[in-house]
Amino acid sequence: MAKHSKSIPGRGIRVAEQIQRDLAEIIAYELKDPRVGMITITEVQVTPDYAHAKVFFTMLSDNKEAIQVTVAALSKAAGFVRAQLGKRLHIHTLPELHFVHDNSTARGMELSKLIDEANATRAKDSEQD
Repeated sequence: MAKHSKSIPGRGIRVAEQIQRDLAEIIAYELKDPRVGMITITEVQVTPDYAHAKVFFTMLSDNKEAIQVTVAALSKAAGFVRAQLGKRLHIHTLPELHFVHDNSTARGMELSKLIDEANATRAKDSEQD
């Protein structure tokens, strides 16, 4: 379950989670843009009035050019994706979609690598003593 601010009521969290599931299916199976490769929707944050939804995604490639191309393609396809979402999700206000690359996975891997290097250095230092 994604973490959201306490100001969003339980219904808002459930709507965001449903949008996340539906967007994952729509992008994987219905979006035909070749610029959008394999992406994972990590989180959706919906404003309390459901007017806007910030969609966070990750990619296998952390290449800045590939990320920019994918964000541009998703932004261009936002109308189509929103229309498909409207067929699945029946709420009074269908949110406008804003796609944002989520770099938390890459940052986590970098931190894990640094921790492993520090532990290896500590092990070498203790062996030498």
